[in-house]
Amino acid sequence: MEQYYVIKGGIPLVGEVEIGGAKNAALAILAAAIMTDETVTIDNLPNVRDINVLLEAMAEIGAKIHRVDEHTVKINGSQIRELCVEYEYIKKIRASYYLLGALLGKYNHAEVALPGGCDIGSRPIDLHLKGFRALGADVSIQHGLIVAQTEYLKGTHIYLDKVSVGATINIMMAASMANGKTIIENAAKEPHVVDVANFLNSMGANIRGAGTDVIRIVGVERLHATEYAIIPDQIEAGTFMFAAAATKGDITVKNVIPKHLEATSAKLLEVGCEVEEFDDAVRVVCSKPMHHTQVTTLAYPGFPTDMQPQMSVLLGIAQGTSTVTESIFENRFRYVDELTRMGANIKVESNIAIINGVSGYMGARVSAPDLRAGAALVIAGLAAEGITVVDNIHYIERGYEQFEYKLGELGARIEKVNSEKDIQKFTLKVG
Repeated sequence: MEQYYVIKGGIPLVGEVEIGGAKNAALAILAAAIMTDETVTIDNLPNVRDINVLLEAMAEIGAKIHRVDEHTVKINGSQIRELCVEYEYIKKIRASYYLLGALLGKYNHAEVALPGGCDIGSRPIDLHLKGFRALGADVSIQHGLIVAQTEYLKGTHIYLDKVSVGATINIMMAASMANGKTIIENAAKEPHVVDVANFLNSMGANIRGAGTDVIRIVGVERLHATEYAIIPDQIEAGTFMFAAAATKGDITVKNVIPKHLEATSAKLLEVGCEVEEFDDAVRVVCSKPMHHTQVTTLAYPGFPTDMQPQMSVLLGIAQGTSTVTESIFENRFRYVDELTRMGANIKVESNIAIINGVSGYMGARVSAPDLRAGAALVIAGLAAEGITVVDNIHYIERGYEQFEYKLGELGARIEKVNSEKDIQKFTLKVG
């Protein structure tokens, strides 16, 4: 059943919001949890669609999954009987490829269907496969499955041609149970890479240097039980920080690591917002008109590609002409047509968006093309005059937990509805 967000915009968002666990860290950590035969407890798990799909896929191959509550899960991987993860689950989420590194590390054999996920451009998996081959695995693609197997994995020196978060994590997982020492050069430095390394180390792995571009791993024979809490989600936090700016509001995002948000905070300061940092919270206040700036997406610690659509929404109502250069994914501007329906003035030339600021957005019917662009369109709706309806919200639910509820708590007029009739009801009610 198709669901929609319907929004009455023009209300400044004010208050506090709790940020959940990082989806991208959680997906890799869940996969890594099956690398021991003992029970692993994971806390601060975000309760979003991608996570639930991965847990289903893991249960399907024999992992024992016990949901203690919404944000805690116990996983036991001692009964895994299938080393093949079927397509049905994979096509829904991309990160299921982490099961390759986990199963290969533990069993020297893995078969996982080629991954799906949001269509934001080509995200080749060849770096992952190159890494597995370097560790001594035979890797082939058969009938849409990636098959990796070996007698044993042996440590080696791997240089990644391109900085890739997924490949860094996947190779790190497999190498943590290989024979000998592995060095990964040009490794990704993202916070969730560090989180996965810390998690593996808490299970008895020996990984050093995560968060720098050289990671050193000494393989161990077995891993053991642990209890681990996932880091807060920097993209969810950034989304609410931008929602404060776009609606001329005042929001404190709580349960965050301010260091992870530096690139986002810097851009908000550049456009004229006030940003105040605390130990585990950041406050964003926007009381003056915003002005233009230039943004280029880069690997961490640069400006995150996952915050690019939200940034464009902000610059769309800032004074003057801004440019946004997307250097990570080539298909990341599909939301521009939708934003234009709301009155934005944006021209895209190859990987650069030239944004001429307008005085404000007008409510319209728009469609979410992917997860982050969907969240960005919601922010535009919150800042717009009149009523905005966002469809395809299943994308948004892949990565944001209780999005409409959290926004509602900050004063937003937003509802999740199931039909045209409900949209009309809402419109009459807020009139």
